[in-house]
Amino acid sequence: MNADEMNWLLQTIEEPEAAKRFVQAQYELGRVSYQLIVDLARQRGWTEYPPVRVWTAPATSLEYVTAHAVIFGAQGAIS
Repeated sequence: MNADEMNWLLQTIEEPEAAKRFVQAQYELGRVSYQLIVDLARQRGWTEYPPVRVWTAPATSLEYVTAHAVIFGAQGAIS
């Protein structure tokens, strides 16, 4: 599922908490990437979301560094 499809589906969900649960479920089912969750959280102003996940990527990987920076507000720290 891509960002456009996810945004289209989220338009039908009125409650913010329900939308977050839906997005989390899609991630857990492997239908969306973690980066998509991070991007949606930023676009929708969801603070304290996405929840911190168990990192499967090495701490030096670009995925880890990017997600960690977004979650903890270190914007501009990654070039």
